[in-house]
Amino acid sequence: MIFSLSSKLTTLGLTAQRLNIKPPRLVKDLLRSFLNYLVKKNTRVQGLEDWSNPLIVRQEDAVKKVYGLNSDNDRIFPSIVEPLNVPHQFQPPIANALKTKAGLRCLLVTDSLDVGGMDEVVVFLTRGLPRFGVDTAVLHASANGTSDGIPTGRLAQQLVESGIETVELAGAAGIRWLESWRPDVISAHCAPAWVLEAAIRLSIPYVDTLHGQMQLYEFEKDHAKEAKRACGLAGIVAVGDMICRQYLDLNPTFSPERIITIPNGVDHERRPPVNRDWARARWGVRDEYVFVSLGRHCLQKNTYGLVAGFAEVAALHPEAHLVIAGRVDDVTYFAQVQRFRNSLACRNRIHLRDHFSDPAELLALADGFVLNSFFEAGPLVSMEALHAGVPVVISDVGEARVQVGNGGKRGHLVPNPIGDPLRVNWETIREARYVNQINREALVEAMSSLIVNRFSFLDARERLMIESSTRFHPDVCLRSHAEVLTAAANRDLVRQQPITHDKLL
Repeated sequence: MIFSLSSKLTTLGLTAQRLNIKPPRLVKDLLRSFLNYLVKKNTRVQGLEDWSNPLIVRQEDAVKKVYGLNSDNDRIFPSIVEPLNVPHQFQPPIANALKTKAGLRCLLVTDSLDVGGMDEVVVFLTRGLPRFGVDTAVLHASANGTSDGIPTGRLAQQLVESGIETVELAGAAGIRWLESWRPDVISAHCAPAWVLEAAIRLSIPYVDTLHGQMQLYEFEKDHAKEAKRACGLAGIVAVGDMICRQYLDLNPTFSPERIITIPNGVDHERRPPVNRDWARARWGVRDEYVFVSLGRHCLQKNTYGLVAGFAEVAALHPEAHLVIAGRVDDVTYFAQVQRFRNSLACRNRIHLRDHFSDPAELLALADGFVLNSFFEAGPLVSMEALHAGVPVVISDVGEARVQVGNGGKRGHLVPNPIGDPLRVNWETIREARYVNQINREALVEAMSSLIVNRFSFLDARERLMIESSTRFHPDVCLRSHAEVLTAAANRDLVRQQPITHDKLL
C-alpha cells in the first residue's frame, strides 16, 4: 500500500513537471525536493541497463559463448589496434617544451573529479603539462572534502594510482594544504570561491578556466559580484571563442587582453583506437546501426529531446539503435527520460546506461555519434568521436560549428533545440525540455542521413581519424596552457592570438 502510494505520487509529480505546471516559487521548491525524494525511493524509475549485458540481446547465452562477454566485463580479445600510420603532412609542428623558470609548480583546482568532460580536461592537463616544464598537483575542492584527504572520484583515484599528488579537501583543510604545497600558479576549473580568496591572500596568480555556460549562468545572477571577483584573476582561459565573447559581454569591465581562447585537445594516450570488429562482437552488435551519445543524464544534455528525435529515426530505419551512456546527475530528469523511452514502440532499441570507463570502446562500435545539448562550450566528447573516425550529429552549441564544419564530411550541425544558442538560459530550457523542439525535424534528417550514407562514412573512417588527430592534437592545447600559466606566474600575462581548430590545418 505504501509503495503503491509512493509510486502514484511519483507518477503524478513527474506528469506535472512534464506539463510544465508552475506553482509559486516556494511551493515549487518544496515540491521539487519531495519529487526528488520520491524518485530516489522508487527503484522502478532509477534503473540503468547493466553493462554486464550486451547492447543487442538475442540468445544471450550464445552471444556470451561466441563473443566472449563475461559478467565481470573481462576482455577476452585484444582491443587495441595498431597505431595509425599518420602521414608526415598531417602532423602539426610541435614546439619544444617551454623553458619555464626552474621548478614551476602549478596546482589544478576543481570542484569535480569523477567523470565528465571538465574532469577529463583536468586530468589531461595534469598529466601533460610536465612535458612542457610545468609540475602539477591536483586539489579536488569538493563540498565536504574527505577526512583523510584521499580522493573518492574515479578520475581522481586514477591520478593517485599513477603517482600524481591529488587530494580532496574543503574549506580550512584545503587552505592549509594549499599553503603547504605553495604553488607558483593556480589553474582553476569551476573551483569554489574560497580557493581564489586564499590565492589572493597568498599572492598566488590564479588563472580561471571557462568550461561552459553553466558558469556564465552563475555570473549572470550578480554582474557586480563577478566584476569584483574577476579583479583577483591573473587571467582567463576559455575553451571556446563563443564563451569567450559571451563572458566579455557579461563582464565588459574585464580587459580583453587578459582572456584567451584555447580549444580542448584529445588525449590520444587515454583514447587509443579500439578494434571495431572486436568491440561490436563484444557487445552483440552485428548489422545494426548504432548511434552513441556520451554525457551525463541531466537537463543540459537534452536526452529527452534526443530520445524523441530518435523515435522518428527508428520508425524510418529499423536497424537503428541509440546508446546513451553517462552518470545520472539528475534522477528526476532521468526518470522522465526513462518513462518516455518505456512508452515508445522502439524502447528496446534505446539503451540508457551508466558511465562507461572506456568510451573509446563505445566509439569503436559506433556508426554515428549524436549530441543534442541545449548548451556546451568546447564539447570534448564530440572531438573524441571525430578522433575515433565517427561522424557526428550535434546541435549548434559552443565550438560545435568549428568541430564539424560544413559539407557533411564530418557529420552535420543541426539548430540548437531553443533555436538561437544565444537565447539559451534556464527559463528557455524549462519551456522547451518536454515539448516538440524546433530542431526535431533537422535532427531526424541529419541522423537519417548518416544511416543512408553509412558505408561512405565507414570508408572515410581512417581519413577522419587522421584529420582529427591533427586538428585536436594534444600538444597544441598543452603548449598553450603552459604558456599562459608561465606568463601568469611571471606576472606578465598578455593576450595571444586565439588558437582555433581551423588554424591547425
